[in-house]
Amino acid sequence: MRETLAEWRPMIDDAIADFLPRDVDADYLESFFGEPTYEYDPVGIQRALAAPIWDLLDRGGKRWRAVLFLVFVEAFGEDPEAYLPYACIPEILHNGTIIVDDVEDEATMRRGEPALHHVYGKDVALNAGNAMYFLPFKILTHDSGRLSPETRLAAYEMLTYELNRTHLGQGMDICWHNEREVRVGHEQYLEMSACKTGCLGRIVARLAAILTDQPADVESHVARYAELTSIAFQIGDDILDVENSLGRAGEFGKEFGNDVREGKKTLLVIHAIAESDPTDARRLEEILEADENTDEEIREALSILEETGSIEYARDRALDLAAQAREHVRAVDFDPESTAKLEEFTEFVVERDV
Repeated sequence: MRETLAEWRPMIDDAIADFLPRDVDADYLESFFGEPTYEYDPVGIQRALAAPIWDLLDRGGKRWRAVLFLVFVEAFGEDPEAYLPYACIPEILHNGTIIVDDVEDEATMRRGEPALHHVYGKDVALNAGNAMYFLPFKILTHDSGRLSPETRLAAYEMLTYELNRTHLGQGMDICWHNEREVRVGHEQYLEMSACKTGCLGRIVARLAAILTDQPADVESHVARYAELTSIAFQIGDDILDVENSLGRAGEFGKEFGNDVREGKKTLLVIHAIAESDPTDARRLEEILEADENTDEEIREALSILEETGSIEYARDRALDLAAQAREHVRAVDFDPESTAKLEEFTEFVVERDV
């Protein structure tokens, strides 16, 4: 899977650049966004949109959503290179959510560098992030008539449905972050992840199925596969944050104890609160609800997570979700190579170290 990601990433970045150039000018703006009513300001748009967006994209990222889209396209019997422009859709959406999430979470670091709102300001970051929710629709609009009106409408309806649900998940996450006590349960956490992270995965799978004209049952199976895999990825991300802070993971690109500092109610925290004695549970809540934490307090919280077996519990849940995802792959009549790639991907998202 690492080789597949490395192989496709340069082509995905080139496809994004064809759609959103690193350097915008008046000709591009008019051809892509339409004739101005009066006059565009390419310099301002460059500084407030193209520059911050490409700043984030150039920092890295695995591009796994775009690559997974292409893997699905190939599994459906189509040439993935012909669908490269559409692979940009989930990738641009994902990076847009990152920019907005970092502002909402008051994050300090992203991919090893200061979060965009610390570089460009909250106003520029929020506008750029929000623009990335809408820019992908232009890819469908500018497909030069390749898609039938029915297919384009189905893609539009799918995107609006799934993007609405991403905001349900983010809303739950923000609410829990702002609450002092840990009142949520395991199933509510999984639902939050299914919306916030899973819907972007579902977009990957459903878009590939819609554009290649797959039957409803196939679309349903691949959507569920992608949703389960995305939830496993989110749990894996939570585990990585803890293990990175304990010095057991690779270069993660986030601040030491990031999730604890942000007061995140992760699956590990929910499990630790339920399994620890009342004194430790209350102490963990106190650290999570504090406006600021010392490194020693972060280590104390991490110690509680470790001693309650919450890391192992979360990993077991992620592995179970990955196993469920593989069952949905096997329910579709893919060729053996595509099935192997999709199954391997469910392992990669849990076992990765970066």
